[in-house]
Amino acid sequence: MARRSMLERGPRQAMYGGRPPSGAPEEAENTRSSGSSSGSSSGSKSWRGGGGRWWVWVGRAVVWAVLIVIAVNGVRAIFLRETHTSSPASGAAQQGSPSDRFPVTLAEAFAMQFGQVYLNFDQAHAGQRARQLAAFIPDGAGQLGWNGVGRMQLQTEQVAGINVRDAHNALVQLLVTVNGKPMEFSVPIYAAPSGMAVSGEPALLPPPARINPPATQPTGNPDLATQNAFQSFLPSFFQAYAGSDAATLDRFITKGFAITGLGGVVTYDSIQSLFVPQGGSQRDVTVTVRWQLPGQGGAALATLDVTYDMTWIFQGGNWSVESIAGSTQQAGQQQ
Repeated sequence: MARRSMLERGPRQAMYGGRPPSGAPEEAENTRSSGSSSGSSSGSKSWRGGGGRWWVWVGRAVVWAVLIVIAVNGVRAIFLRETHTSSPASGAAQQGSPSDRFPVTLAEAFAMQFGQVYLNFDQAHAGQRARQLAAFIPDGAGQLGWNGVGRMQLQTEQVAGINVRDAHNALVQLLVTVNGKPMEFSVPIYAAPSGMAVSGEPALLPPPARINPPATQPTGNPDLATQNAFQSFLPSFFQAYAGSDAATLDRFITKGFAITGLGGVVTYDSIQSLFVPQGGSQRDVTVTVRWQLPGQGGAALATLDVTYDMTWIFQGGNWSVESIAGSTQQAGQQQ
């Protein structure tokens, strides 16, 4: 019987892959028979199994960390390549267009110096003019269009603007008065790192045309009561303003502001017109003042009417001035 039992056990083991299925009597028997003698050994095997799974998770974490680093470096490399590729364009944008590199201020000063020579000539001193022009024009240009006859005199000149064509070429516009006549004077300038020159014959042009601007009126209705109050103290202010009377001016000036006055160049004559708008504690006032100019040899005193825009603040029961400036108000239009 015992031999038959062993024969039956063999095929059953083969059917389950060489070991009894979970929960089989043999497994339970082996477990019971070896429980006491190999408790420590089985415990050791269980710890090794758990430790193996822990290292697997550590390995996976390391792999993921490496993948993340590779991905980040890849994106960074792409970004750096794009930045490097776009850097020339960025540099060009910072440098600006070719016309932005033209030496505007130097060219304007150069044109003014040239104008003082070109617009002043006298046939008695033609040789001197030619020598002076040589500092501004290319070799062989001679008198730059003048036939050596007659006389011209420059009274005034100032820069009116500049039209830059590219990094080397521009037209400097000057407003000049020649032989008592105002006109515009256009000077072509060529500039390079090594220097500059008047590159061609300049042009005489008419001055800006005179126009009549549209009539304007102060905005809103005047505050007549406040306007009367201003009429009472503005003469004292303008007397102090004309003579730079600091002690008197301090009574009118808002704290934190400074107004120095005209230093006695003129003296106060009268208020010609005044407009004080409706409002609150701050008013933007327009006033026309008549100044007297110093007398000359007993002749009648000259007067000059000028218009100011002023900002006044009402504080502490009094009006104080915060600013005084020129006005865009047309002559004779303020009330």
